[in-house]
Amino acid sequence: MAGGAVSALGVKKERAAQYKGRMTLAVAMTCLVAAIGGAIFGYDIGISGGVTSMDPFLEKFFPVVFRRKNSGTRNNYCKYDNQGLAAFTSSLYLAGLVASLAASPVTRKYGRRASIVCGGVSFLIGATLNAAAVNLAMLILGRIMLGVGIGFGNQAVPLYLSEMAPAHLRGGLNMMFQLATTLGIFTANLINYGTQNIKPSGWRLSLGLAAAPALLMTVGGLFLPETPNSLIERGRIEEGRRVLERIRGTADVDAEFTDMLEASELANTIEHPFRNILEPRNRPQLVMAVCMPAFQILTGINSILFYAPVLFQSMGFGSDASLYSSVLTGAVLFFSTLISIGTVDRLGRRKLLISGGIQMVVCQVIVAVILGVKFGTDKQLSRSFSIAVVLVICLFVLAFGWSWGPLGWTVPSEIFPLETRSAGQSITVAVNLLFTFAIAQAFLSLLCTFKFGIFLFFAGWITVMTVFVYVFLPETKGVPIEEMVLLWRKHWFWKTVMPDMPLEDGWGAADDAAPANSRDK
Repeated sequence: MAGGAVSALGVKKERAAQYKGRMTLAVAMTCLVAAIGGAIFGYDIGISGGVTSMDPFLEKFFPVVFRRKNSGTRNNYCKYDNQGLAAFTSSLYLAGLVASLAASPVTRKYGRRASIVCGGVSFLIGATLNAAAVNLAMLILGRIMLGVGIGFGNQAVPLYLSEMAPAHLRGGLNMMFQLATTLGIFTANLINYGTQNIKPSGWRLSLGLAAAPALLMTVGGLFLPETPNSLIERGRIEEGRRVLERIRGTADVDAEFTDMLEASELANTIEHPFRNILEPRNRPQLVMAVCMPAFQILTGINSILFYAPVLFQSMGFGSDASLYSSVLTGAVLFFSTLISIGTVDRLGRRKLLISGGIQMVVCQVIVAVILGVKFGTDKQLSRSFSIAVVLVICLFVLAFGWSWGPLGWTVPSEIFPLETRSAGQSITVAVNLLFTFAIAQAFLSLLCTFKFGIFLFFAGWITVMTVFVYVFLPETKGVPIEEMVLLWRKHWFWKTVMPDMPLEDGWGAADDAAPANSRDK
């Protein structure tokens, strides 16, 4: 039966209590370098909104929007409603979607580090094209290359962080990716605030500076150690053991090493991981890989981050005030992520996701009410209500930053068994980028059509996702990544979906005895 357990699950029994290791300098440095990929992702999210509100940029590439913005005769909600302008933002994410699927076999066959380097090189090319753009085609091509970088980087970096981190610190270290993302957004907002007065080429500086973290990511990726999981999966077992001992700071890694060997034994029998991930035993992970990133985008956060200056200008803020407000929201997002890093491995994933969801719903409704009552198609918000809107949006961003922001990436990256881990992360990234593309492309039109109702639209989705987490997501805090597959068979709902599997040490019996309220664990 032991052999059957390996062929079915990979890991035969729990050994989490036997894991040894601590936070080492090697782990800290590798996670720091890898997380730069998140900084570039965040920079590209934050930079586009500021650039698209700059008059020299609009006049050169989008003259219709430039004339409409400065005519003073257009509906406040519809000033920026232009599909070409939306395509400048969204093309990056469509390219990233395709690239993330192409990155999966690279990550599996050549290692996590190879995809990180590929992402860094693509970022460098994209930033150069954007900074030197002389026409719209060159501008969009640069965005597409940045998208390729995002596809490779977002596919590999969360996996890398999850596999390098000790089990008891995995949540916090994995959030280095989201922390770096929020730092990138904040940095982009600060740069936009500074370059808006450098005319006529301040926008070139804003777009070109993405090359700086891209260079760090590329060079750093060349010197990063490969994860032990990837080395063992590719047959380099002794090297994998040496890396594991170095990053754990101890030679006593037998339990974790055995889990990796058992997981790789199954992984190496799987020729088509995307086909394998559709099997019933992988159904819970597949559902999470689709729903978590989709819900993360349907909070509406990217609409605020992409178009913060545009959104605030539509509400009647001046150019300087709108960029200043977006800097403020970027700072709030960065510091709220620090809250999540400090609490995720103590409070768990579920509590943060549910509490954050409740706060975000309340904030979206308040903003909708203020805009519905005090702001119209041809009116401006008073100073007091403008301040109120910014404060409530900051509270919304605060809640997102400690909940769905980091955990929308952390949870999917830590739940897949080794044989489908690269494919699962590709699906997570692809879904995230698909919904990001859709919202980015549609938001300006939705704002024009729904007006203040756009905030109620997102509030409805946040309500749905909060209920989803309460009902369907088990607590993953402290569960070793190679033993995560055992968690689903103890959940009140997912154990009814998954087929029966032979397990050692009475695990099958333990599953049958699992209480119905195990979703609260």
